[in-house]
Amino acid sequence: MSAGTVALILLALVVFDERIRLAVSRTFMTRPAAELESTGQHMRYLTALVFAVAREQSAAHTPLLIFTLAGAVLVVFMLRT
Repeated sequence: MSAGTVALILLALVVFDERIRLAVSRTFMTRPAAELESTGQHMRYLTALVFAVAREQSAAHTPLLIFTLAGAVLVVFMLRT
């Protein structure tokens, strides 16, 4: 379930942010032989970019993030009882 959540968040970031979309397309649309040499470097760059964009998005939408977290906690408590 958590892997699916991470994939869903990554997909949302790809859809909404041009920098992530460009980095993902550059990573997966190049020649395979050239890509094998620098796959680790590309993955580190992509991971850092995803975290930076996620941090920017959460900073821009902090009230919505807090509301969503509070709603999730309430749903968990409702399901437990």
